[in-house]
Amino acid sequence: MHGRPGNAGIRLFLCGDVMTGRGIDQILRYSVDPRLYEPWITDARDYVALAETLNGPIERPVDDGYVWGDALGILDARKPDARIINLETAITDAGEPWPRKGIHYRMHPANSGLLQAAGIDCCVLANNHVLDWGYDGLGETLQTLERAGIRHAGAGPDAATAAAPAIIPLPAGRRLLVFALAFPTSGVPHAWRARADRPGVNLVMNPGKDTADAIARHIAAQKRPGDIVVASIHWGGNWGYEIAPEQRQFAHALIDAGAVDVVHGHSSHHPVGIEVYRDKLVLYGCGDLLNDYEGIEEHGRYRGDLSLMYFPVLSPQDGRLLRLEMHAMQIRKLRLNTASQGDTRLLQEILDGQGANLGTGVDWRGENRLRLSWH
Repeated sequence: MHGRPGNAGIRLFLCGDVMTGRGIDQILRYSVDPRLYEPWITDARDYVALAETLNGPIERPVDDGYVWGDALGILDARKPDARIINLETAITDAGEPWPRKGIHYRMHPANSGLLQAAGIDCCVLANNHVLDWGYDGLGETLQTLERAGIRHAGAGPDAATAAAPAIIPLPAGRRLLVFALAFPTSGVPHAWRARADRPGVNLVMNPGKDTADAIARHIAAQKRPGDIVVASIHWGGNWGYEIAPEQRQFAHALIDAGAVDVVHGHSSHHPVGIEVYRDKLVLYGCGDLLNDYEGIEEHGRYRGDLSLMYFPVLSPQDGRLLRLEMHAMQIRKLRLNTASQGDTRLLQEILDGQGANLGTGVDWRGENRLRLSWH
């Protein structure tokens, strides 16, 4: 737990995908075998070379705090009570690449200090890369996080564990419960679904209202008075601004049931629209916070180099959204840098336009800061 005694609001840090494998792993103090099994690039060091071609040389190895860059100062200033990321990589130097998957992410386990450097409290693992290196790789990922004192949710040795929440203490004796799940639309193979006798991901096969109601009951059975609940969901494709009707219906059903205070959606590689439904925050797609796409021109119009740090403040009494402020960042040299005013205004215009049909707007607050408005 971080921050202040809390009679004010509950302050969270949320973000989308944190992808510390492949090129990023190769600049850290410890690196896995750089061999890749992708159709076009077969050596992870080539992703470092692409970034250097665009923005200049990267001295390496880098320390544990390097990739967070300017984000560390922002986190220190904001003092969130809980810091939650979607960790889009396995943490392992073991296992075999999942056959016929195409792209496999992993970070060397000796680099877990990277997560500690940013004070991460919870890694969401219900995503389409956590089993890239098989069940052995998942096992080592879980063990590494546990040794580092970092909670996790959304994957585990069996279905019950994968569906269980991470529990983070909050000020005044309160608790934050993080439940993590994934939709097949995010690219999670059906074979990865955890079962009673098999490790895997908390994968929602039929994300309709009946399933949402069943998940709401599962959450309610573990929720105590005063708890704040985040449902962290990996859903939808990587590129594009359209929000699938099933996503809105699912999010609304969780909130209607009184089970969830924040829907934390991710999978899109760029930020998408934000909704406030019945005073509860719904982030449909947070975008990548960290990736190694620097120098790759495909999908460039979506500006995957730009990312957002989300800082919602919630009412301790009922979890309703009091305010949401965001910091715009840009990935350069495989590191988070404060975004320029021009790039910040670009993100503001995109989210403001996307929010028009969701009842939200985004205001520029100077420098790289944005604030959500809603009605």
